Order: sequence, then structure tokens, then C-alpha cells
Amino acid sequence: MKLSSWILLSFLPLSVLAQQPKNAIQRAQQRTFTMATLPQPGELLTLQQAISQAVEKNYQVHINRSLEEIARNNYTKGNAGYLPSLTFNANSNGGLQNFRQTFIDNIRPPQEARGIFNRTSNLGVNVNYTIFNGYARRSLYAQLKQLLQISTVNTRANVEATVASVATSYYDVVRQLQRLIAFSQALDISRERLELARANYDVGTRSKVDFLSAQVDYNTDSAALLSQEQALRNAKIILNTLLIREPQTEFSLRDSIIARPDLQLAPLQQSLTQNNPQLAAAVLNRTVVDLNLQLANAQQLPLVTAQTGYNYQFQDNQGGFGVATGRTSALTYNIVAAIPIFNGYNLKRQIQNARVNNIIAQDQELNQRLQLQSALSQTYQAYQNNLQLLNLEVLNNQLANQNVEIAYDRYRIGNSTFVEFRDVQRNAINAQTRLIEAEYNAKAAEIELLRLSSTITQELGL
Repeated sequence: MKLSSWILLSFLPLSVLAQQPKNAIQRAQQRTFTMATLPQPGELLTLQQAISQAVEKNYQVHINRSLEEIARNNYTKGNAGYLPSLTFNANSNGGLQNFRQTFIDNIRPPQEARGIFNRTSNLGVNVNYTIFNGYARRSLYAQLKQLLQISTVNTRANVEATVASVATSYYDVVRQLQRLIAFSQALDISRERLELARANYDVGTRSKVDFLSAQVDYNTDSAALLSQEQALRNAKIILNTLLIREPQTEFSLRDSIIARPDLQLAPLQQSLTQNNPQLAAAVLNRTVVDLNLQLANAQQLPLVTAQTGYNYQFQDNQGGFGVATGRTSALTYNIVAAIPIFNGYNLKRQIQNARVNNIIAQDQELNQRLQLQSALSQTYQAYQNNLQLLNLEVLNNQLANQNVEIAYDRYRIGNSTFVEFRDVQRNAINAQTRLIEAEYNAKAAEIELLRLSSTITQELGL
């Protein structure tokens, strides 16, 4: 081979490298979409719209509101026994008779008749009223009020849980979109590397192994992107299900995940103690059990009832015996006092069980309080830890991106191998993924803290 040919071949790789962009990684990063520019099908969905739609349509919220309406209907003085009961009674008895009679004295001639109609009718109005039942109706009325309050706080608990689930799922879709962007950027970088490896292989400055490795890594990143697209679809299906609509409904999001850094434990604990609906339900349930004990004790006291009524009766006897026709009216009353003396120790057993249930309700309230406080403390620690991780991962992500640019330049000029560059690229992908996860985990912990403290509806502006 001529010397001129060797000189030409030796300078050819340099000319090829000179054609390569100096900032290929930056170019790949610039080509990558952001949350503001990423093409997404469907109408734009905001967090407020998602929450409003879910609360409006959620089946469990509907069920709780219906149960609350039933409890409100039950909370009446009539249901507690304060009001009398009034009944109207009417009955009429009659029949057709045929008869033939003869008499012992043979003085009266035999009598015979057919189709004789006899009728007796009664009309009456009765009033029943419990004068005294051992103060049971007072306890029952108070119990109905507590049951209504329990239904109300259960509805609120379900609404808050729905809001938290929708918010968490909403930001999960944002997380999957951000991961999709990160994997798209990684694929663009792998494409840049593949094009460089192909060009170097074509001119003979790199081995085929280098080119094939770049192709394998590009295919690997393409598969990762496809898997992430599936993860995004699954996250959207979950959110659509919470919104009570067709799971395959397309929508777009433009929000970012921004966790609040200012939540403090002491105010959250105070709000939990005062407002948490689960704890409020446990306290109210304990009151209901206390009233059950009062109702059991009331059975030891006398029961006094009164009844009065007005009755009207008329008779029509066509048979001709006794009274042919008659009209009777009467005003009646009846007062009954019942004093329990002995019923096989069943009343004693009921009172003992009521006392045991009272102890159980106290333990349940204390346990619920402890469990909620424990959950709040653990969630707050996770929240603080994720905020610290978030700060670290922001810095790690910046360093990893810079490292990719340096590694690519070294790989481009032949100062590093494809293995070294791929390791740097993996570290960058992992750093970006960890950053996204830290953002999401901090936001999820924040949402759970707001739910436990029962401030989530106010914080989200509902």
C-alpha cells in the first residue's frame, strides 16, 4: 500500500470524529421531552378535577352517605319511644243463617226461617303511651344521636381516604411519565452512541464487538422504554378506576411532583387527636357502648304504660232472638305497671356483658389512638427521610449527567471502552430514577400525613 494511502487512512477517523457533535449528550437531552412538552393523548386532567370527580362518583362514598341518611332518619324522638302510638281498629262479623225451631212446651208453634243476616261491627281508636321505662328512652335517644355522628365521621373518613387515594394515584401517573421521559433520554443517548460506534466500525477504528455491544444496549434501552410505557398505561387505568370511568380513557397531565418541605409533627399530632375521623368514631363507639349499659340497667326499673281508646259497636240481628239492633260506645283506659323480679338471671347476664363491652370499647379506643399515632410518627419519619434523599438525589443527578457527558467524550475519542461508558450511563439512569422515586415517595408521605391529620380536604382546597 502506498504511503499516501496510509496517511489518508490514518487521518480518516479524525475527520469522522470531527463531524461528530461536541455535545452529543446535550443534544440528546435537548431532544428529550419535558412534562410541559411531552405529547399526550386525551383531555388535560388536573388534580382538583380528579378529586372532585372521584368524590362525586365513588361508590363507597355513596354507600356511606346513604347509611348516614338512614341514621339521620332514625334519630327521632318517636324512634326513641317519647311519642305515643295511635291506632284505628275496625272489624265487622256477619253471616247468613237458616234455622227451624220447635219448642218443648208445644205452646209456641215451630219457627223456620232462611237467609237471616246477622252482623256485629266495631270501630275504635286506641292510644298507647309509655309513661316510664327506667329512663331507657333517654338513653336510646342519646344513642341514636351518637350513631348519626358515627355515620357522619365514617362518611368523612371515606371521603378523605378517597381524596388521598386519588392524589397518590395521580402523582403516580406523573411519576411514570417522568420515568418515561428519563428512559427516552437514555434511549437517545444510546442512539448517539450506536451511531458513533457504527461510524467508527465502518472506518475500522473500533471493533465489531464495540458496535454490537452498542446495538445490544440500544435494544435493552428500547425494551426498558416499552416496559415503562406499559407501567404508565397501568397507572392510568388505576386512576381511571378511582374516577369511576372507562379504564382505557386517555388523559394528559402537566403537573410536576413538588413535595412540601414544611410539615411539622406537633401540629399534625394535635390535628389527628382533634379531627381524625377514625379516632372520632372510636370515641363515639365507646359512648354508644356506655349507653348500652344504661339501657341494660333500665330493665331493672318498673315499666309503666297507659292505654286509652274510644270504641263504637253496632249490632243488627235479623233472627229475632235477644237484641234485634244495638248501638254501644265506650271510652276506656288501662294503666299497667310491671316490676321485674326474676327472669332466670338473664338481666344480670346482660348487664355484665354490657360492662365487658364497655371495657372492650375503651381498649379499642386506646388501641386506635395508639395505632394512628404510630402511623403518623412512622409516616413523618419516612417523609423527613425522603426529603433528605430528595436533596441528595438532586445533586447526584446533576453529577451523573455531567459524568455522562465526560464519559461520552472520552468514549468518542477512544480513551475509554464501551463497558466504562455503559456503566456511567447506567449510573445516570439510576440516579434519575432514584430522584423521581424520592420525589414521589416524599409526596406520597405528605399526602398520607394530611390524611391522618384530617387536613387533606382543606389543604387540597375542597
